[in-house]
Amino acid sequence: MSKSAPAARAQNQQSGFAQKCKHIWSYRVFYLMLIPGLVCLFFFHYMPMYGIGLAFREFSFTGGILSGEFVGLKYFQQAFRDKFFLQALRNTVVISFSKLIFGFPIPVIFALLLNEITNQKYKKVAQAFSFLPYFVSWVVLSSIFINLFSLDGPFNYLVQIFGGQPTVFLGDGNTFVKIVVITGIWQTLGWNSVIYTAALSGVDPQLYEAAVLDGAGKLKQMWHVSLPAISNVIVIMLILSVGSILNAGFDQIFNMMNSAVLDKAEIIDTYVYKKGLQEMNYSYGTAIGLFKSVVGLIFVLTTNKIASIVGGDESTLF
Repeated sequence: MSKSAPAARAQNQQSGFAQKCKHIWSYRVFYLMLIPGLVCLFFFHYMPMYGIGLAFREFSFTGGILSGEFVGLKYFQQAFRDKFFLQALRNTVVISFSKLIFGFPIPVIFALLLNEITNQKYKKVAQAFSFLPYFVSWVVLSSIFINLFSLDGPFNYLVQIFGGQPTVFLGDGNTFVKIVVITGIWQTLGWNSVIYTAALSGVDPQLYEAAVLDGAGKLKQMWHVSLPAISNVIVIMLILSVGSILNAGFDQIFNMMNSAVLDKAEIIDTYVYKKGLQEMNYSYGTAIGLFKSVVGLIFVLTTNKIASIVGGDESTLF
């Protein structure tokens, strides 16, 4: 009996392994489709982690990334003593939090409104038009917005019609930040609503029928049926958004900013671009990039923990 028990366990393990192999083989096409994404993930997200050590060393052009002299926290201390970095950090937080606070609920609301459209033709047209800006480069979009808000652009033309004076909208720091936030939300509106629209499509129609029988109108159906049904998805997306709190949008701001609004427009990413690439201070740029990543990780872990306490494990990423 004692000899048969290990043999039975070994047989069960072999059987389980065979079932897993059979399962993988049956879905081989889907696993093959994963390969390009995994390759990109490895080369563009994991391979660059090799250079993290550069944040603690002097960069050597001849010796390579990890051959320079170890300097410890020198570049982190240098960053927090630099008033321009602190200014960029402040601007990043202001722009990112503004996009999060005002931009996060809008895709949810848009998805709820799309869900109420019964005519599929109109629904697809609305989705297509909302998706379109996301696939247009900020190089193109920034040129459009710079012309729209220029002194002789359409917005100033309307201002003059109503008796106002022409204004350089993108030359004023406060106005620039507002335009960046609004245009950023507009550009990502359709794309960010995709996952909510997909989640709403899986809601049981009988729940809406029961709500109608109870006398609930469209707004009450949204509040009592649609929102609770996608609440877990909303929380998970919020956790992911909070993790990117120090990403204010390099492409957008780099293409729209100018010297007149540098004190309000300079963010961490543009600051790192100037210090790390233009001035070739690679160790300093790496240190700031590592700081960004650590802050993002802390925000994700903190938000995830709060979500698990409030809503349980079903509302968390891990």
